[in-house]
Amino acid sequence: MQERAASTRQAVLEGAATSFEKFGYGTASLSTIIAYAGVSKGAMYFHFSSKEELAQAVIDAQLTMAATATAVIVDRTPKALDALILVTKELGRQLQTESISRGGMRLTLESAIADGPHAGAFGEWIAKIGGLVARAQTEGDVVDSVDATAAGRYIVSLFTGVHTVSEMLTGRDDLQQRMTEMWQILLPGMVPRRRLPRLVALAEAPVIDWSDR
Repeated sequence: MQERAASTRQAVLEGAATSFEKFGYGTASLSTIIAYAGVSKGAMYFHFSSKEELAQAVIDAQLTMAATATAVIVDRTPKALDALILVTKELGRQLQTESISRGGMRLTLESAIADGPHAGAFGEWIAKIGGLVARAQTEGDVVDSVDATAAGRYIVSLFTGVHTVSEMLTGRDDLQQRMTEMWQILLPGMVPRRRLPRLVALAEAPVIDWSDR
């Protein structure tokens, strides 16, 4: 019974994420969520009492998915800048393949206004990315003249813009290629010349699926 309940809850979450991704919070309805989830109205209400609760659950699931993968990558990658490159590629992979990621991202972007309920998510990511840049400086992979906090803010801004434009133009089909281009442009201004070939090669390498690692 517990496994079936968990499976039903996940189906509702994914159905809600797909609905929010396609229609946005304002236009998505409980009927479209139920249709995408393939469950009964009673099953949906057993787990979630409202569209607002569902939206928050999708955002929380997306943030958890991203944070879990980031923690695994950082833990298993010895050098900070390598980890940062791999994190952006993994987050791109999630947006390409995971409905929870796409739905959660659209909801977050829709509501991430100043002092809004989800604006803090961007602040947390900026701090995390800035921390990796600062650590990379101690490891000699980023030049000391780079402002780590500014770099964190800039990389998060670039990632957000790159995946948004990729979604508009190709449905994110070209997102990994655009991520590679982002790093090809960024790295020469951040990295000592002798370390550049290794890091560019990492940025150009095929994406790794970290979801089962």
